[in-house]
Amino acid sequence: MSKVKLYVLRIKGDDPKKSTALKLVRLGLARRVRFSDVPPKAIVLDPFSDYVLSPLDRSYIEGCGLVVIDTSWNKPIHELKAIFSRVRGVHRVLPLLFAGNPINYAVPTKLSSVEALAAALYITGFKDEARLLLSKFKWGHTFIELNRELLEGYSSANDVNDVLRIQDSVLRKIKS
Repeated sequence: MSKVKLYVLRIKGDDPKKSTALKLVRLGLARRVRFSDVPPKAIVLDPFSDYVLSPLDRSYIEGCGLVVIDTSWNKPIHELKAIFSRVRGVHRVLPLLFAGNPINYAVPTKLSSVEALAAALYITGFKDEARLLLSKFKWGHTFIELNRELLEGYSSANDVNDVLRIQDSVLRKIKS
């Protein structure tokens, strides 16, 4: 893998044997950390953030790393928000993407941890690294195939507003 540091903050919840994030840790592609270990300027993937990830976030990922919080999404929203609020770093929400994993196939925004990491890497220009992560899962290629147009659009965006325009365009198509 390149110089990008990937971090997994594991909070009890889902079956650890099914965790895509822990598989990346076992394979040596990511490092498991505690709250206190998260670099202060790392990008933290946070579905509750008001700021969307864009190619402009590349320097944060390159310099300080990328963090995914691995937990059960079946917890009450207030508990999840409390967990995310404890994590220092630069919080970013991913733009609209569709899950490629077999459990949530084609469900908008319901990505596995590896899909979230790969999406963030792809959008910020680390496409080979994204593909490498996904290659460790039988269904990994499906995520990029399903989202190719969106990922290419987001990764070509000049700024956050471009990312939001692409996302809004897709949302309008879905609603019509």
